[in-house]
Amino acid sequence: MNKQLQVIKADGTTEEYIHTKVIGTINNALSAAGRSDMFMAEDLAEVVTFYLYRKQEGRQVSSSEILSMIKAVLVSTGFESAAVALGEHSIGRRLSRARTEILAVDVQNFSDVERLYRSRQSPTRIPWDKSRIIDELTEESGFSRQIARVVAAMVEERIFSMGMTLIPQSLLKQLVLGEAATVLRAQRDLQTT
Repeated sequence: MNKQLQVIKADGTTEEYIHTKVIGTINNALSAAGRSDMFMAEDLAEVVTFYLYRKQEGRQVSSSEILSMIKAVLVSTGFESAAVALGEHSIGRRLSRARTEILAVDVQNFSDVERLYRSRQSPTRIPWDKSRIIDELTEESGFSRQIARVVAAMVEERIFSMGMTLIPQSLLKQLVLGEAATVLRAQRDLQTT
C-alpha cells in the first residue's frame, strides 16, 4: 500500500481514501441491522481496503464502487441485513439531497417570514450541494479541504435530521458557523492535550 488511493466523490471532486471512514460505514450498517460489532467492522474494513489497493492500478476509485464493495463484503460474510440497511441509507441520502433546496433569503425575525410569504415573487431556490460549503470554507475562510469536508458533512447531517426541505440561506450560514466553531474547538482541544 505505497501510494495513497484517491476517491472520486459523487460531486466529481477527489479526496484521499480514509480507512476509518470504511470502518465507520460498516459499523453503522451493522448497528442499523441490530448487530453492532466494532471488531467485526475493523476486520471487514481491512478486507475492503486490501482489495481496493490491490485492484486499483490507477489509484482512483469512485465512492459508489467503495459502497458496492462494502455491501458485497457484508453479504458474503453473512451480514445481508446490514448490506440492505446500508443500501437503504444510501438511497435515503440521495433522495434527501435531491429534495433539499436553499432559499436565497435572509430570515432574521418573524416579520421577515411574513414578508417572505406575502410576497408574490418566490425567492430563488438553489439545489442542495454540500460542495458549495466546502468551496466557501476553503476559499473564503482558509480551511483545509479535509476540515471543510467534515464541517459540510456535519451541516448536511443536521439539515437532513431536521427534515426540512427548504432551508433559508441565513439558517444555512448559522449552521455552517456553528459546526465550524465546533470543529475548530475540537481541533484546538486536541492540540492542547
